[in-house]
Amino acid sequence: MTSTVLVCVNQRLTRVSCGGAGSAEIAQALETGIARRNIDAELIRVHCFGRCNNGPTLRIVGRHFRNRATLDDVPQILNELETLMANNQTVLTRLGVRPVINGCGVYTDLGGSRLSPRVWQAMEEVNKSFVDLPVLLDQAGQRIADLLGAESGIVTPGAAAAITLSSAAALAGTDGEISQRLPDVTGLRHKVLIQGGHRYKYDRQVSMTGATLTEVGSENGTRAEQIEEAIDEHTALFLYPIHLQNKPGSVPLRTVAEITRRRGVPLFVDAAFTNYPTDVLPGLIEQGADLIAVSAKYFGGPNAGGFIIGRAALIEAVRNVYFTRYESGAYLKYGRPLKMDRHTVVAVVVALEDWMERDHEERFRSWAQRARLLADGLAAATDLTAKPKCFTLDERIVDEPANCVVLEFESDRFNANSLADLLAAEDPQILTIAEGEILIVAVDEMTDDEARYVAERIRALTA
Repeated sequence: MTSTVLVCVNQRLTRVSCGGAGSAEIAQALETGIARRNIDAELIRVHCFGRCNNGPTLRIVGRHFRNRATLDDVPQILNELETLMANNQTVLTRLGVRPVINGCGVYTDLGGSRLSPRVWQAMEEVNKSFVDLPVLLDQAGQRIADLLGAESGIVTPGAAAAITLSSAAALAGTDGEISQRLPDVTGLRHKVLIQGGHRYKYDRQVSMTGATLTEVGSENGTRAEQIEEAIDEHTALFLYPIHLQNKPGSVPLRTVAEITRRRGVPLFVDAAFTNYPTDVLPGLIEQGADLIAVSAKYFGGPNAGGFIIGRAALIEAVRNVYFTRYESGAYLKYGRPLKMDRHTVVAVVVALEDWMERDHEERFRSWAQRARLLADGLAAATDLTAKPKCFTLDERIVDEPANCVVLEFESDRFNANSLADLLAAEDPQILTIAEGEILIVAVDEMTDDEARYVAERIRALTA
């Protein structure tokens, strides 16, 4: 990974400054030495670290500041850069992949979330021995169900896979022959209903099973009587994405549950990122959900993890279409591509245990402090304002709890897209979200040091 050296060359006419103390000559000497010694490093001249009285000031990114630097320090700094170059041969470096400072939040394409030390320890522990994976899946699923007040559960490779598996289970039930012939749904109940205003990108997972996704009502709304009329002998499942429950014209979950339970149709709730307050999932069960899908990355679990909880008979149907016993069982089951490993199964359980025990008010406080750290670091930035805000999991900007900084631009020198592009070109990459005229820099998946570094780079790039 390329090291980055930041050298302040700011020169003030009326008071002490790094530039006035010879930092330009130091920067030139470092640049020459880096080139001559073929060091994998980049030197960037910046304008003011706020340490004018201790200048010249420079910093190797990720390490301490060096104050009152002189030309005599240059050989030592070059030696330090060579040592870093020798030690920086990470697996990402060998693969030619730049690491990312995540200013976006929890996203699949960025690898999910940070795993806690306890989760890492559990994965390392299970790596020391093999297991009967079907038994582990059963026991892990039951532990999750017990934590959340459900009858049963099963770990899955994410929430999208849970939608597919639950849809397949609704089609096949516990019939192994049907599981084997999916997505051929000839002669089966094959309709999956969804409210017209609840269509979303992940309902694609339903049709992968061969099921037919059928809208009830329209984009503008659905009435309860329309759901009653839509259910017939071909209906296998009702899909309810819970993050859309407050969309105008939606029939509430409890009302849908009363209808589907009376008509004998399972109600599946996609609650991928609905995990706080910690009683929200038990609340969905109380409202009548028969199956619920959750993604593990939103509670500090692995990116490729998730689970389904719900009625025991329906979880048994999920087992019938899942990947286990494919090689040794009687049927070539539908879900074989959706395989799990023992490390991820255990990690999902431990991450959920951590989540249920966690002090979430402290989590919010740490986010707010980091957002303030970033905003304060940008107070001296040119032509922009930085305000702590909350970037929600359904991608809205609200006031609380602060987990990001929103940048607004006061001149046409930069805009959200141009600054996002500059940050993405850095090494390590700094990925942010340009949304219209604002730039969102999320801090919930950053460290404090990363937040300080991002502030430094934005100040330098906009100087």
